Amino acid sequence: MSETTPSIIIADDHPLLLKGLSDFLIEKGYNLLGSGKDGREAYNLITQKKPDIAILDIQMPYMSGLEIAQQCKRTDIQTKIVLITLHKEKDLYQKAQELNIFGYILKEFALEEIENCIKTVKEGVPFFSEKIKELIGVVLVEDSELATLTPSEKKILKLIAQDKTNKEIASQLFISYRTVEKHRSNIITKLNIEPKTNSLLIWAKEHHDKLL
Repeated sequence: MSETTPSIIIADDHPLLLKGLSDFLIEKGYNLLGSGKDGREAYNLITQKKPDIAILDIQMPYMSGLEIAQQCKRTDIQTKIVLITLHKEKDLYQKAQELNIFGYILKEFALEEIENCIKTVKEGVPFFSEKIKELIGVVLVEDSELATLTPSEKKILKLIAQDKTNKEIASQLFISYRTVEKHRSNIITKLNIEPKTNSLLIWAKEHHDKLL
C-alpha cells in the first residue's frame, strides 16, 4: 500500500448510495480507481486494478461482499476489504471477522466513519464500527480482564490480531511452537473465551484497539 493516498474501488447496487460515496471520496482527494454496481463488477475491478482498499456493499447481485472477500482470500489477493451494511446480524459480523475483512461499518453511519476507517485500514489495522458492536451486543472486554495477561500473552494477542499463525509467532518471538500453543490456551482461559475455531482470532480483532 502506498505511503500517501491508498487506491480504492467501491461497489454498491444502489445508484444513489454509490454516487454519494463516490462524490465524497473524490471531494476528499482519495485515489478512486473505479466503481461497480454489482458484485461481479466489483470483483473484476479488484482483480484488474489491484486497489489497496475495496469498499463493498455486503449484499449485491451476482456476488455478495462476503463472497468477494472469500474469493480474494482464496486467490491471495492483497486488497483490504471494507464492508458497508444495513444488516446488524451477529453471524454476518463474525463471518466478516473470520474472512479477515478489514472494515465493517453501517450504511447509516458510512460517510461519518469512512475517513477514519480508511485511515485505520491504511495502517494495516482493522476497523470495526463501535456502533455496530453496540447494536449486535459484542461483549467488550474490561480493562481488568486484560490486566490479567502477561506481557508475552499481550504480545501474542497482538500478533494473532494481525493474522499471524502459531508458527509465524514462534519464529518472530524466538520461542517454540508448543510455547505459543500454551500461551494461547492460557489467554483463552483468562479471558473466558469459548474454545471454538477462530474464537481467539475473532476476539483479538474485536479488541485490537485495546492491545495497541
